[in-house]
This record gives sequence, structure tokens and C-alpha cells, in this order.
Amino acid sequence: MRNGGQMVHSKEDLPGKNPPGGAPGSIAGNLASVTARIAAAALRAGRNPAEVTLIAVSKTKSAAAVMEAYRAGQRFFGENRVQEALKKMEETGAGPLWHLIGHLQGNKAKRVPGRFAAVHSVDSERIALALEEHAGRAGEPLEVFIQLNWQGEDTKAGVNDATVLRKLTETVSGCSHLVLRGLMTIPRPHMNEAQTRGLYADIRSLHEGIKSEFGLGEPFNQLSMGMSHDFEWAVEEGATMVRVGTAIFGARP
Repeated sequence: MRNGGQMVHSKEDLPGKNPPGGAPGSIAGNLASVTARIAAAALRAGRNPAEVTLIAVSKTKSAAAVMEAYRAGQRFFGENRVQEALKKMEETGAGPLWHLIGHLQGNKAKRVPGRFAAVHSVDSERIALALEEHAGRAGEPLEVFIQLNWQGEDTKAGVNDATVLRKLTETVSGCSHLVLRGLMTIPRPHMNEAQTRGLYADIRSLHEGIKSEFGLGEPFNQLSMGMSHDFEWAVEEGATMVRVGTAIFGARP
């Protein structure tokens, strides 16, 4: 999988095994702190910290902030909106690798392949088939995740039915230009630790069940879950990608 001519998720691109330090409260300092906390959480769970990829969520933040994080060793950045991300791509050049983590409207699907390394928010066959069509036209595969809304929140997108999930898994895994990497979820706000861990454990079990049922191979090995307030719990419960914004870039307006 390529983005801007660069391989995605190659070992040399993995952010911050030893990222440059920075002043406390600076983006570089925050990034070093988050990276260290991810590593500690992974070790507590008996995992290799290299199994966890940090997505720095830069929505509403400037291209200058992205480049400050990039210079500190971060490589993967998450954006919610296609248009905002495309503008930052123009301003930052080919270095950063971009993940679309927000809801994708069908009319924006044509602007995703060839620009984003991965889409975490596939939640319908319509979106999956639109991405398949445009990835085919772009001539390169696109990594995707199925977004789950397993708690059935009206304000969130995502699949919340096992039958629908199986059908969507079948559709995506049958696409020639989409690479199904795993599942993504966003917890309900204000959940305590036990509730959050319980959800993440359920999603991990669901991931394992889907992988076994459909005979999915090595590409289907990712769990995108965990944000600034709970990423350590997520890592301890099996997350392989965490999406952290505020803890790196500071509060949003």
C-alpha cells in the first residue's frame, strides 16, 4: 500500500521508538510522552510495543503543527474530513502518511485513493463499493477498516448489527482493490474504565471471530481503538492502532 510514493507501515516509518524529546507541553514533548505511555501499556499486557501504531489526530490543527510532530518522529496522521486533509497534504508535502478516521460521504470517495494510506470508517456497502471503484481507477490498493457502532449510538456512524457486519465483511474482502485490515470503534462518551475495557475486549473477540469465520489472512490483523483519554486501556485490551489528538496537539477550539 502506497501513499505519495511511500510504503505504508514499513518498519522504518513506524513512529518514535526513540523520538526526539521536547519541552514539556510542546508537541515534541507530548509525542514523546504518549509514545512512552503506549510502550508501557503494551509491556504491561505482555505485548511488543512495536505492535502498536500511533495515529496523531490532527483535525482542526495547522499544517505547521503536523510538521512539528513529523520532525519529532511521527509519521501517521488522522483527519476527519477529506477536504481539510487534502489542504494539509498540499502544505506538508509527501512526508506524512494520512489516515481518514471520520465519516466518509459517498461523493468524497473519489478523492481518497492515492491520497490516504487507510480509511478507518467504512460503514456500508455503498461506501465500500465507491472506494473500490475509485481505487481501481487510481490503480493502487486502499487499506480499509470497518467502523463499528456496537453500542448503537444515534449520533455515530458505524455497523451495529452482526448480520450487517458479516455481509459488509464479505463485500469488502471480495473487493479487488480494497485491503481489509481490521475493525475500528469509538466508545460512548464518559464511560468508566471497566465499561471501556469491556467494550474493547468485546471488539477484540468479535475481530477474532470474524477472522476465523471468513478465513481472513494476515492483512486482517488490526484493531483501531483508543483515543487521548483511554489509549492505554485500549492497548492493554489489544489495540494495534490508537488515534490520539488532544494529548499530542492540545485541546481543540
